[in-house]
Amino acid sequence: MAVKRHGQIIGLDPDKYDEYVRYHNNIWPEVADKIKECNIRNYTIFHKDNMLFAFMEYVGDDFEADMQKMADHPKTQEWWDIMMPMQKPLDTRKEGEWWAEMEEVFHLD
Repeated sequence: MAVKRHGQIIGLDPDKYDEYVRYHNNIWPEVADKIKECNIRNYTIFHKDNMLFAFMEYVGDDFEADMQKMADHPKTQEWWDIMMPMQKPLDTRKEGEWWAEMEEVFHLD
């Protein structure tokens, strides 16, 4: 099983920081289960200076299909409807991205 690491970045409305953290400290079980079902492991979100950095490891064999499965999940859609207004996507993100995908330039196990 190959592991593909992903780093992503997005802005966060500073007035929404406490609410964002509160939600993530109490993630809905259906959302957490769907993340795992879609082959995401070791998923972490960091915060600094109104920026969010997400790190995850993908252990499946069809990232696009798994991300579509997650996007089609009604409870995840409900979660995103709450999270997205708190976030500020980067102007430099690629077309179709919400969180901007970062390039991996170094890794050491």
